[in-house]
Amino acid sequence: MSSTSHHDDKIAKMTFSSVYPHYLTKVERKGRTREELHEVITWLTGFDEEGIQQQIDAKSSFEQFFAEAELNPNASQITGSICGYKVQEIENPLTQKVRYLDKIVDELAKGRKMEKILRQG
Repeated sequence: MSSTSHHDDKIAKMTFSSVYPHYLTKVERKGRTREELHEVITWLTGFDEEGIQQQIDAKSSFEQFFAEAELNPNASQITGSICGYKVQEIENPLTQKVRYLDKIVDELAKGRKMEKILRQG
């Protein structure tokens, strides 16, 4: 599925630090922890605890965030719909990466087992 260039530009310019508190609230409201959130972010991006905090402190755009990330080779196994888009069909690579992150945070909040979220089983 293709999205508009305006939509892709908007996502690219959005900062990770502006979205992170929403991720945290979403998972904590459903009984998951900050540590579990960081585990899925680390799995997808390669950022450790310090790296995640540096991205927040630097107010990195998603474009910068994913330019510095080392995307997990199994990220392409993330499928399904998020925000009305099937992540596996998104044509813009950056938008797809952001939606991968949205999808695994959503899976965490919905109580999915960690090994399933991390595509281990």
